[in-house]
Amino acid sequence: MGDKQYGIDNDRVRQYAEDIKAVHAQGLEVAIVIGGGNIFRGLSAEKSGMDRAQADYMGMLATVINSMALQDALEKVGLKTRLLTAIKMEQICEPFIRRRAVRHLEKGRVVIFGAGTGNPYFTTDSAAALRAIEIKADVVLKGTRVDGIYTADPEKDASATKFSEISFKEVYAKGLNVMDMTAFTLCEENELPIIVFDMNKPGNFMKIARGEEIGTLVKG
Repeated sequence: MGDKQYGIDNDRVRQYAEDIKAVHAQGLEVAIVIGGGNIFRGLSAEKSGMDRAQADYMGMLATVINSMALQDALEKVGLKTRLLTAIKMEQICEPFIRRRAVRHLEKGRVVIFGAGTGNPYFTTDSAAALRAIEIKADVVLKGTRVDGIYTADPEKDASATKFSEISFKEVYAKGLNVMDMTAFTLCEENELPIIVFDMNKPGNFMKIARGEEIGTLVKG
Protein backbone atom coordinates (compact mmCIF):
# COMPACT_ATOMS: atom_id res chain seq x y z
CA MET A 1 0.00 0.00 0.00
CA GLY A 2 2.94 2.32 0.64
CA ASP A 3 1.72 5.84 1.41
CA LYS A 4 -1.60 5.22 -0.28
CA GLN A 5 -4.86 4.76 1.59
CA TYR A 6 -5.82 1.76 -0.51
CA GLY A 7 -4.51 -0.57 -3.19
CA ILE A 8 -1.01 -1.27 -4.47
CA ASP A 9 1.92 1.16 -4.49
CA ASN A 10 4.13 0.10 -7.42
CA ASP A 11 7.21 1.77 -5.94
CA ARG A 12 6.82 -0.24 -2.73
CA VAL A 13 6.33 -3.48 -4.65
CA ARG A 14 9.47 -2.76 -6.72
CA GLN A 15 11.44 -2.20 -3.51
CA TYR A 16 10.29 -5.58 -2.18
CA ALA A 17 11.26 -7.21 -5.47
CA GLU A 18 14.75 -5.72 -5.39
CA ASP A 19 15.24 -6.76 -1.75
CA ILE A 20 14.10 -10.31 -2.52
CA LYS A 21 16.34 -10.48 -5.61
CA ALA A 22 19.39 -9.49 -3.56
CA VAL A 23 18.74 -12.20 -0.96
CA HIS A 24 17.92 -14.82 -3.59
CA ALA A 25 21.23 -14.03 -5.32
CA GLN A 26 23.00 -15.29 -2.18
CA GLY A 27 21.70 -18.78 -2.95
CA LEU A 28 18.91 -18.72 -0.38
CA GLU A 29 15.49 -20.24 -1.00
CA VAL A 30 12.69 -17.72 -0.50
CA ALA A 31 8.97 -18.41 -0.08
CA ILE A 32 6.46 -15.61 0.50
CA VAL A 33 3.02 -15.27 2.04
CA ILE A 34 1.17 -11.99 1.49
CA GLY A 35 -1.79 -10.46 3.28
CA GLY A 36 -4.62 -8.63 1.57
CA GLY A 37 -5.53 -5.85 3.99
CA ASN A 38 -4.59 -3.11 1.51
CA ILE A 39 -7.51 -4.29 -0.64
CA PHE A 40 -9.96 -6.06 1.66
CA ARG A 41 -9.86 -7.06 5.31
CA GLY A 42 -12.25 -9.83 6.35
CA LEU A 43 -12.41 -8.90 10.04
CA SER A 44 -13.32 -5.30 9.22
CA ALA A 45 -16.07 -6.44 6.87
CA GLU A 46 -17.48 -8.76 9.52
CA LYS A 47 -17.79 -5.84 11.94
CA SER A 48 -19.89 -4.00 9.37
CA GLY A 49 -22.35 -6.89 9.17
CA MET A 50 -20.95 -9.24 6.53
CA ASP A 51 -20.87 -12.98 7.13
CA ARG A 52 -17.41 -13.84 8.50
CA ALA A 53 -16.75 -16.80 6.20
CA GLN A 54 -17.79 -14.81 3.14
CA ALA A 55 -15.62 -11.89 4.21
CA ASP A 56 -12.63 -14.15 4.79
CA TYR A 57 -12.92 -15.71 1.33
CA MET A 58 -12.98 -12.21 -0.15
CA GLY A 59 -9.83 -11.45 1.85
CA MET A 60 -8.18 -14.57 0.42
CA LEU A 61 -8.90 -13.33 -3.10
CA ALA A 62 -7.31 -10.00 -2.18
CA THR A 63 -4.11 -11.84 -1.21
CA VAL A 64 -4.04 -13.42 -4.67
CA ILE A 65 -4.21 -9.97 -6.30
CA ASN A 66 -1.25 -8.87 -4.16
CA SER A 67 0.59 -12.11 -4.95
CA MET A 68 0.16 -11.52 -8.68
CA ALA A 69 1.46 -7.96 -8.34
CA LEU A 70 4.57 -9.16 -6.49
CA GLN A 71 5.05 -12.01 -8.96
CA ASP A 72 5.04 -9.51 -11.82
CA ALA A 73 7.54 -7.26 -10.03
CA LEU A 74 9.85 -10.19 -9.25
CA GLU A 75 9.82 -11.38 -12.85
CA LYS A 76 10.56 -7.85 -14.08
CA VAL A 77 13.82 -7.91 -12.06
CA GLY A 78 14.76 -11.26 -13.59
CA LEU A 79 13.61 -13.83 -11.03
CA LYS A 80 11.76 -17.03 -11.89
CA THR A 81 8.64 -17.43 -9.75
CA ARG A 82 5.72 -19.71 -9.07
CA LEU A 83 2.43 -18.67 -7.48
CA LEU A 84 0.69 -21.48 -5.58
CA THR A 85 -2.71 -20.87 -4.04
CA ALA A 86 -4.86 -22.67 -1.50
CA ILE A 87 -7.92 -22.02 -3.71
CA LYS A 88 -7.77 -23.41 -7.24
CA MET A 89 -7.49 -20.77 -9.98
CA GLU A 90 -5.94 -22.73 -12.84
CA GLN A 91 -5.77 -19.85 -15.30
CA ILE A 92 -3.47 -17.75 -13.14
CA CYS A 93 -1.64 -20.03 -10.69
CA GLU A 94 -0.93 -23.56 -9.52
CA PRO A 95 -2.81 -25.25 -6.69
CA PHE A 96 -0.74 -25.63 -3.54
CA ILE A 97 0.93 -29.04 -3.43
CA ARG A 98 3.64 -29.34 -0.81
CA ARG A 99 6.07 -31.47 -2.82
CA ARG A 100 5.67 -29.22 -5.86
CA ALA A 101 6.40 -26.13 -3.74
CA VAL A 102 9.57 -27.72 -2.37
CA ARG A 103 10.67 -28.72 -5.88
CA HIS A 104 10.18 -25.16 -7.15
CA LEU A 105 12.40 -23.89 -4.34
CA GLU A 106 15.04 -26.51 -5.13
CA LYS A 107 15.04 -25.30 -8.74
CA GLY A 108 15.80 -21.75 -7.62
CA ARG A 109 12.35 -20.27 -8.08
CA VAL A 110 10.83 -17.77 -5.66
CA VAL A 111 7.58 -19.30 -4.44
CA ILE A 112 4.57 -17.18 -3.51
CA PHE A 113 1.75 -18.72 -1.48
CA GLY A 114 -1.61 -17.04 -2.08
CA ALA A 115 -5.14 -17.34 -0.67
CA GLY A 116 -4.03 -17.92 2.91
CA THR A 117 -4.77 -21.43 4.15
CA GLY A 118 -7.86 -21.66 1.95
CA ASN A 119 -10.04 -21.68 5.06
CA PRO A 120 -12.08 -18.90 6.69
CA TYR A 121 -11.30 -17.95 10.29
CA PHE A 122 -7.55 -18.29 9.67
CA THR A 123 -5.27 -15.33 9.02
CA THR A 124 -2.32 -15.02 6.65
CA ASP A 125 -0.12 -15.23 9.76
CA SER A 126 -1.43 -18.77 10.17
CA ALA A 127 -0.82 -19.42 6.48
CA ALA A 128 2.79 -18.23 6.83
CA ALA A 129 3.41 -20.47 9.85
CA LEU A 130 1.73 -23.47 8.23
CA ARG A 131 3.51 -23.18 4.88
CA ALA A 132 6.86 -22.57 6.60
CA ILE A 133 6.45 -25.79 8.58
CA GLU A 134 5.32 -27.73 5.51
CA ILE A 135 8.33 -26.72 3.39
CA LYS A 136 10.71 -27.07 6.38
CA ALA A 137 11.76 -23.43 6.36
CA ASP A 138 14.53 -22.32 8.70
CA VAL A 139 12.73 -19.21 9.92
CA VAL A 140 9.57 -17.15 9.52
CA LEU A 141 10.30 -13.51 8.72
CA LYS A 142 7.33 -11.30 9.58
CA GLY A 143 7.67 -8.03 7.72
CA THR A 144 5.73 -5.15 9.30
CA ARG A 145 5.76 -1.35 9.54
CA VAL A 146 7.77 -1.39 12.78
CA ASP A 147 11.31 -2.64 13.34
CA GLY A 148 10.57 -5.36 15.88
CA ILE A 149 8.58 -6.28 18.98
CA TYR A 150 8.11 -3.58 21.62
CA THR A 151 6.76 -3.43 25.14
CA ALA A 152 3.84 -1.44 23.68
CA ASP A 153 2.78 -0.15 20.26
CA PRO A 154 5.64 2.25 19.31
CA GLU A 155 3.31 4.12 16.94
CA LYS A 156 1.11 5.03 19.93
CA ASP A 157 3.46 4.95 22.94
CA ALA A 158 6.72 6.93 22.72
CA SER A 159 8.08 5.19 25.85
CA ALA A 160 7.83 1.70 24.28
CA THR A 161 11.13 -0.18 24.25
CA LYS A 162 12.23 -2.83 21.77
CA PHE A 163 13.26 -6.42 22.41
CA SER A 164 16.23 -7.68 20.38
CA GLU A 165 15.39 -11.26 21.36
CA ILE A 166 12.53 -12.82 23.30
CA SER A 167 11.25 -16.33 24.03
CA PHE A 168 7.83 -17.69 23.08
CA LYS A 169 6.97 -18.00 26.79
CA GLU A 170 7.90 -14.37 27.46
CA VAL A 171 5.61 -13.24 24.64
CA TYR A 172 2.73 -15.15 26.27
CA ALA A 173 3.57 -13.84 29.74
CA LYS A 174 3.81 -10.21 28.63
CA GLY A 175 0.72 -10.41 26.41
CA LEU A 176 2.60 -9.09 23.38
CA ASN A 177 1.01 -9.08 19.94
CA VAL A 178 3.43 -10.76 17.52
CA MET A 179 1.15 -12.89 15.35
CA ASP A 180 -2.31 -14.25 15.86
CA MET A 181 -2.26 -16.98 18.51
CA THR A 182 -2.86 -19.88 16.10
CA ALA A 183 0.17 -18.94 14.01
CA PHE A 184 2.33 -18.23 17.04
CA THR A 185 1.46 -21.56 18.68
CA LEU A 186 2.22 -23.43 15.44
CA CYS A 187 5.69 -21.87 15.35
CA GLU A 188 6.35 -22.64 19.00
CA GLU A 189 5.21 -26.27 18.77
CA ASN A 190 7.40 -26.85 15.72
CA GLU A 191 10.41 -24.96 17.11
CA LEU A 192 10.30 -22.52 14.21
CA PRO A 193 11.91 -19.17 15.08
CA ILE A 194 10.28 -15.87 14.05
CA ILE A 195 12.02 -12.62 13.18
CA VAL A 196 9.83 -9.51 13.21
CA PHE A 197 11.36 -6.67 11.19
CA ASP A 198 10.61 -3.50 9.23
CA MET A 199 10.14 -4.64 5.64
CA ASN A 200 9.73 -1.10 4.33
CA LYS A 201 13.37 -0.14 4.92
CA PRO A 202 15.42 -1.17 1.85
CA GLY A 203 18.24 -3.59 2.69
CA ASN A 204 16.76 -4.97 5.92
CA PHE A 205 15.97 -8.32 4.33
CA MET A 206 19.59 -8.69 3.23
CA LYS A 207 20.85 -7.75 6.69
CA ILE A 208 18.80 -10.59 8.17
CA ALA A 209 20.13 -12.97 5.51
CA ARG A 210 23.67 -12.00 6.53
CA GLY A 211 22.92 -12.73 10.17
CA GLU A 212 22.82 -9.14 11.40
CA GLU A 213 20.65 -8.39 14.42
CA ILE A 214 17.73 -6.67 12.73
CA GLY A 215 14.28 -6.60 14.30
CA THR A 216 13.33 -9.02 17.08
CA LEU A 217 14.08 -12.74 17.20
CA VAL A 218 11.50 -15.00 18.86
CA LYS A 219 12.72 -18.49 19.71
CA GLY A 220 12.71 -21.22 22.35
